[in-house]
Amino acid sequence: MPIRDLKDQIGRLPAQPGVYLYSNAAGETIYVGRATLLRDRVRSYLGAYGSSPKTDALLDEIAELEVVVTDSVVEALALENNLIKQRVPRYNILLRDDKNYPYLQVTTTETFPRVLVARRVARDGNFYAGPFLPASFARKTMSLTHRLFGMRSCNEVITGKRGRPCLEYDIKRCIAPCVDTLCSEEEYGRAVARTRLFLEGRNDELLAELRTRMQNASDSLQNEQAAQFRDSIRTVEALRDRRQKMATARLGDRDAFGVKVGPEGAIVQVFQMRGGRVVERIELAASGEDAPRDGEAEVVRAALQQFYADRAVPPEIHLPVALDREEDAALAGWLERRAGRRVRLHVPRRGDARGLLELAARNAGLAYEARYGEEAQAHGAALDELRAALGLPARPRRVECFDISTIQGAESVASMVVCEDGAMRRSEYRKYRIRNAAPAHPDDFAAMEEVVLRRYRRLLEQGGPFPDLVIVDGGKGQLSAAYKAFEQLGLANLAAIGIAKREELLVTRDRPDPIALPRRSGALPLVQRIRDEAHRVAVPSRRRAPARGGRRA
Repeated sequence: MPIRDLKDQIGRLPAQPGVYLYSNAAGETIYVGRATLLRDRVRSYLGAYGSSPKTDALLDEIAELEVVVTDSVVEALALENNLIKQRVPRYNILLRDDKNYPYLQVTTTETFPRVLVARRVARDGNFYAGPFLPASFARKTMSLTHRLFGMRSCNEVITGKRGRPCLEYDIKRCIAPCVDTLCSEEEYGRAVARTRLFLEGRNDELLAELRTRMQNASDSLQNEQAAQFRDSIRTVEALRDRRQKMATARLGDRDAFGVKVGPEGAIVQVFQMRGGRVVERIELAASGEDAPRDGEAEVVRAALQQFYADRAVPPEIHLPVALDREEDAALAGWLERRAGRRVRLHVPRRGDARGLLELAARNAGLAYEARYGEEAQAHGAALDELRAALGLPARPRRVECFDISTIQGAESVASMVVCEDGAMRRSEYRKYRIRNAAPAHPDDFAAMEEVVLRRYRRLLEQGGPFPDLVIVDGGKGQLSAAYKAFEQLGLANLAAIGIAKREELLVTRDRPDPIALPRRSGALPLVQRIRDEAHRVAVPSRRRAPARGGRRA
């Protein structure tokens, strides 16, 4: 139903400030906006056809209109920001951090949800909390959800019919929904609800529930369970009392926003100046269906709202373009209410302030080229080809590859390399010395199982990040060894392939025949490059290993 079918409803809207929400025929919120006068703002959409392809697509998809009246335009802006954050509408610009600060994702689309570390908020129906500053705080918080509430960390399909729980249950980090005699679906649902209260910061509600359950367990003489609730209460209280204090911006501090908008998306670089020097650079990006179509002003407006929803507001904010007077006043009012003092939105024309703004703009341009340039697009195309060939649900942005190397039958070593978005991440490479190898009879399969087990046991303890695809150098035997390690950790649903050296064929667990990628495919050179890098990293370790062994002997 196009928006013209809502003409009568629009004519009856109040001439008051508020928020309007457009929904499609499936009932999904597809756009959230705010207005000083709801009737005038929403009515303007009736004549907006032809302004941009994105706007035309929105107008054709609108099936329902809902409005919320507020007392002021500042309250409308705050409500708009919260609704965008909660509902993630498809036609609103969603700017994402450049992997500096992670989020925690509760996979509520699963019957038995997990808590995972996520680098970006996605429109996937799951619950997100964050961002967490510093990044290590996200992993510590996720670990607490395992210890306090027993949230599972495995990626198994839960049916409740597992023969016995895994190690996580024994060390009291999971309440074992995989065994229905230990934990029912309803009981696990209560653990998920408590986890959400905890991540949303609703500690008073959570503490009240925990105290009630502790008292009920005590009255029923379930002393061990009551003690667990008591320990959880103490931990939550300690966290509440030691709540992280955000640094307060001082007079003279300012942020400068550099923006680059192009056909593929938009990049925003924020330079934060504190105490007379630049102390932080944060990058936000919008691409794909989030890509803006109406120019820099639209991007700046979205960036201001999303950036300062979770950050301290400085006294001055320097912008590359001027907003219209109504937008400027509304945003300044919202920022001032958050900061508790006056905030100035300013477009500097000269001096040091202009220089900082131009520096942010140049960095935004370079970041745009790095993200959306020809090389980046080639990497993306290769990953999409690999996804299609393997039947993966999404682009394998993060790939980890393992290689086992043995010299003269004396000692085995292993390497693990990481590739993200087609670029090697050398800071995340790892080398392993095989602990359980018999020097006279090296076993590549056992070595692969050991290394994979060590790697992903550590990732479970740290909370990730987990790869979208695992590559092992070898055939069916090495791949089976890797999956044997995954199954011991409850990670049997991780996607993994093997690559045979001579034929350069991809081996999978589910297909009887190997996959031969076309020679002209961009995916084959990518897989070969990752495999060769893993081999290169392992070879120096292999050459050093006998010397260490000789010294030890």
